[in-house]
Amino acid sequence: MTVFDRIKELGKRRGYNISQMETKLRLGTNSIYNWKKRTPTADNLAKVAKLLHTSTDYLLGLSDDPDTVQNDNNDMTKNQKLIAHSIDPDVTDEEREIIIGMVKEAMKFRRRL
Repeated sequence: MTVFDRIKELGKRRGYNISQMETKLRLGTNSIYNWKKRTPTADNLAKVAKLLHTSTDYLLGLSDDPDTVQNDNNDMTKNQKLIAHSIDPDVTDEEREIIIGMVKEAMKFRRRL
């Protein structure tokens, strides 16, 4: 299931269609639809996660539980914090969570090889 599919499905369960989410979050028309083929920005993904009361991990496919909002920053090791900071020292907390989620997904993929 893609990021778009998860957003569409969870949005429907939460009472939103794609157009309503785009309007409420002040995203451009068809912004979320474009995520079928493009990766959303960290900021926009975090906005959608907040609106849908879920985690970015769920939207990225790293978690199967849409009702769990996670804040992994408190559980990060010193090395994980350094890695996230070294990518871009000016990232927001939401962006850092998404970066960590992407790294976790890459690690899962690597283990499958």
